[in-house]
Amino acid sequence: MGFEYINQMPSPAETKQQFQMSGSLRRAKQANDEAVKAVLSGEDSRFLVIIGPCSADREDAVLDYMVRLAGVNEKVRDKLMIVPRVYTSKPRTTGSGYKGLLHQPNPHTLSDLYRGILAMRRMHMRVAEETGMTTADEMLYPELYEYTSDLLSYVAVGARSVENQQHRLTASGMDIGAGLKNPTSGELSVMMNAILAAQNSHHFIFRGWEVVSGGNPYAHAILRGYTDSRGHSAPNYHYEDLQKLCELYAAGDYRNPAVVIDANHANSGKRFDEQPRIVKEVLDSRRDSADIAGIVKGVMVESYLLDGCQRASGNTYGLSITDPCLGWEKTERLLYDMAEEL
Repeated sequence: MGFEYINQMPSPAETKQQFQMSGSLRRAKQANDEAVKAVLSGEDSRFLVIIGPCSADREDAVLDYMVRLAGVNEKVRDKLMIVPRVYTSKPRTTGSGYKGLLHQPNPHTLSDLYRGILAMRRMHMRVAEETGMTTADEMLYPELYEYTSDLLSYVAVGARSVENQQHRLTASGMDIGAGLKNPTSGELSVMMNAILAAQNSHHFIFRGWEVVSGGNPYAHAILRGYTDSRGHSAPNYHYEDLQKLCELYAAGDYRNPAVVIDANHANSGKRFDEQPRIVKEVLDSRRDSADIAGIVKGVMVESYLLDGCQRASGNTYGLSITDPCLGWEKTERLLYDMAEEL
């Protein structure tokens, strides 16, 4: 019983010292942060696209994907604000299974969180250095945010974390876009309460310090579908779902009402090849309603080099070892089609 203390983790300051950002990278990060916030506030008419592998499992394949993504970004940047999805921590429903690069820098070996923290920062930094695009990650552990706070331009709070007090309060201290997902039950009031909490100032304990957060006016909704009472996936991206969210935003005191639609997870029933159709329907809903167009600011897409997924023990290059992803050819087509429609 109890804890076995294995390793003392490096501090965020030590880790940032080991992997230092250049001046040009800091400037790129600031510009990307401001661009994302401008999209969420409506000052920038571009459409936000958070896109990349379900889990950033290996540096070589992730960088290959991201360099390709940067090439497409150069051609669509007048219509799309692309933020690379580099998810290094994976929530698990039962706590078992592959938990991401943070836990297992090598998915074929045992957990090593000390090496994982270094690998996490290195991965985000390599993507930024190679592409000029700063990244998005899921905040699974709020206390780890400071390890990559100078590299991230977007943070998501997942469906299993959105009701947690520390996630909400930590999001309130961020100066970047923070998306809060609806919980797996689909109860939208949980998500709306989380957004309200994240948009306001709080006095709390963070990493051993008494702190006061400033409130994050760019905290917003992510609709990812839900699991119904019979355990089946159910979507919440349809026109009527978006109209309902418009009403919830209008009824409350929210700054910069916005939503990003997660095209995978329960919205697709994890049928990865449904993502292009879902994105198209979301764009159609925006065209059909000015209210919906006013709050739907972007989409999330899970994509990698190859279609589908494999077991965590697999070793196929560019094939997801967690949720199934859209392959590169279909991803490229989807991005060009989105830019053409907007």
